[in-house]
Amino acid sequence: MNTDINPGPIVSVGIMEGRDQLRGWLDGRFRTEGGACLSGGFVAQTRDGQVIVSDEAGRAVARSPALRLSAEGHALLHLFGVVIGSRFHWERPEDQTFQGNLLILPRPDGTITAINEVPVEYYLTSVISSEMRAEGPLEFLKAHAIMSRSWLMAALERRKEPCRARPSARNVGSDSTDEIMRWYEREDHHLFDVCADDHCQRYHGITKIISPQAEVAVKATSGRVMTYRGAICDARYSKCCGGLTEDFKTAWEDRDIDYLTSISDASVSHLPCPTEEQATRWILAEPDAYCNVKDNRLLESVLPDFDQETKGFFRWTVGYTRHELEDILTAKSGINFGSLLDLTPLERGPSARISRLRIVGTERTITVGKELEIRRWLSRSHLYSSAFTVQTRRGSDGLPEIITLHGAGWGHGVGLCQIGAAAMASRGFSCEQILSHYFRHIAIEKVY
Repeated sequence: MNTDINPGPIVSVGIMEGRDQLRGWLDGRFRTEGGACLSGGFVAQTRDGQVIVSDEAGRAVARSPALRLSAEGHALLHLFGVVIGSRFHWERPEDQTFQGNLLILPRPDGTITAINEVPVEYYLTSVISSEMRAEGPLEFLKAHAIMSRSWLMAALERRKEPCRARPSARNVGSDSTDEIMRWYEREDHHLFDVCADDHCQRYHGITKIISPQAEVAVKATSGRVMTYRGAICDARYSKCCGGLTEDFKTAWEDRDIDYLTSISDASVSHLPCPTEEQATRWILAEPDAYCNVKDNRLLESVLPDFDQETKGFFRWTVGYTRHELEDILTAKSGINFGSLLDLTPLERGPSARISRLRIVGTERTITVGKELEIRRWLSRSHLYSSAFTVQTRRGSDGLPEIITLHGAGWGHGVGLCQIGAAAMASRGFSCEQILSHYFRHIAIEKVY
């Protein structure tokens, strides 16, 4: 990482939670706050509210209620079995390598939380190399660096504010309720600033090869963020919007954010699709859009290997038998719907993403939202997006036999479309033009 730039403030990143033990390797010298020097293989566990670190021979070498290991010089930290893509269709364990310090905290249930403390600019170089393959167009990587820095700095500013009630989940009614509305925000994190997974931003340390291109992008944009009316933008982004980006309130709380409103991701204007007729026509079409990329070389240059396993995400189709979908619904929701009768979209955003879906069964009828909860309930992992239409083939008894979902896009669709932004950069757009396309009426300012 370049050392001739201001590294920015320190950010604490939650790497692992809920583990009985933590295994890793200290490549170089790490020092505890008590002055002990550690290196080599280690195992961390909790006992009686204390973190106990043992060496490869099983000897306890450090003990503390909260154990911080500070890296000396260019020491590196290797953690084994870090889960990436948690609860998404690409979930898998991975051994990862990090710069910076390691903070190990015990939890009341006897498990461990592992936190990496690292300067913002180091963090961003990793994010760019983790979210996307850092071989993409430079202007795309620069736009991503400014956007990711904006998101992070806005989160750090918000954590300085006095605690206030901002529910990340809302359940309407009681056990007999007929509506469940949930959304998930970073305010869920109390022990660290941000997590290392897609819930926040992908951060895989320096496990992936940090390309010179990623370092150039971060250095060229050092300290620069997007602002709106003087405040740092709470920038959002997803993999592929499907041709129309989405309003903030479709995915999260019911409020409008001026720079997070739906736009046409194309050089031509596409109309919003909030009705069923409009949504069906839109989803079953192949509209011109920046993210409708046919160039496999561009996709290979920007998508990590595990993302390249996901094919056909601009437009996609998933099919279930009724029994398959009933099993999935019961497993994911914990609700016995009986025999599934219908899936009825009740409310859509401008990109055709469903924010309220009625699920009708012989035993229960439930309306579920918002977009991420819908995606979780209708797949053993996640649907690519909630922009889908429902096609039902019924048997002679009137019950569904086959339920087919035709969909558009990958992710919540709010803010910047990563595939679309990469395509724009490949066509010669600058990072400023890309950001102004997805985030309307923003300014770009240097904050450190």
